[in-house]
Amino acid sequence: KVPLYEASTQFKSWRYSPERLRHIRRTLNAGAVAAIRKTLETDEPGSSTSVSFLQPDDELLLVKLYITKIPQLCGHFRFPEEVEATAISYLKRFYLKNTVMDWHPKNVICTNRLTALFLATKTTNNPISLDSYTSNIPKTSQSDVLDLEFLVAQSLNFEFAVWHAHRALWGLWLDLQSLPDLTESLRPLELYEAALKHVRTSRFTDAELIYAPSQIAFAALSLVSPFLCQKWLDSKAPADPTAAESYLQVLEQTNSAIGNMIMQQGQPPDVEAAREVDRRLKLCKNPEKVVGSKAYLTRRAEEERRAEEKRSKKAQDMRKSSEGEDPFGSQLVGQQESPSVDDDDDD
Repeated sequence: KVPLYEASTQFKSWRYSPERLRHIRRTLNAGAVAAIRKTLETDEPGSSTSVSFLQPDDELLLVKLYITKIPQLCGHFRFPEEVEATAISYLKRFYLKNTVMDWHPKNVICTNRLTALFLATKTTNNPISLDSYTSNIPKTSQSDVLDLEFLVAQSLNFEFAVWHAHRALWGLWLDLQSLPDLTESLRPLELYEAALKHVRTSRFTDAELIYAPSQIAFAALSLVSPFLCQKWLDSKAPADPTAAESYLQVLEQTNSAIGNMIMQQGQPPDVEAAREVDRRLKLCKNPEKVVGSKAYLTRRAEEERRAEEKRSKKAQDMRKSSEGEDPFGSQLVGQQESPSVDDDDDD
């Protein structure tokens, strides 16, 4: 029987090895650099030689910076934890399909995280009206949110369900409450709250893109109470000693990797380093995405031309299909005509 998580779109589409994640980001970055370089050279030959393009780590730094802004927005609106965690997941997934050189932080990532957050309120069944949402955010219009909603949804492959580590942690805590030899004094609520803080910290890392929610939850709990984790393991470990040993070895490796990730990579990025990347990004962003630029206007004109060709072809096909043809379709081959009905009475 396949576990529910392994049947989810998250497991099938959004879980990677660390090597695969690095490859995806390198490939996206290289593709963006090549496309932007070509556009710059088309407009002004030789202009791309002096441009310092962003590296994958630079892009990841900016994405992480704006991920840290989402909890602030959620606190402002008093959204539940499910909305916050989902919006962060959406933003991470978006930048596994797009680059910050195509979607500039100052102009679009801010808007994009608003879009991701607004989309998360709907997919988690915590809706808020668009008017209430935008009116509480300075210098934000409804179009700022809606213009990118389809792009975000498309980048997510329209797969909106997210399995979160904070829910897995609550499941672990409920399991501990059911163990007969664990009194309330041995499992104070403060330990759960401390573990939850580690889960929240893990959202600023790649943990959810590499590990299962239950693995992240267990690692978070082990950081605050190895004793409780051992009690839980004793109740779940396989009865066969060989299988149990193998199970514990794998779990120990995973637990250590996630714990290190939380403690070493879960801090907000250095603001000065992010500003330096942002300054470089102003010089290497995709001109086709900059409203009013020559490349932007050229791309829009080409899109309009293609759209007009498509509309003309569709109208022409409709005219051809309606001229000189039976609206109910042509007669079937070999079908004989029905004999005419004699209206004369037999009398």
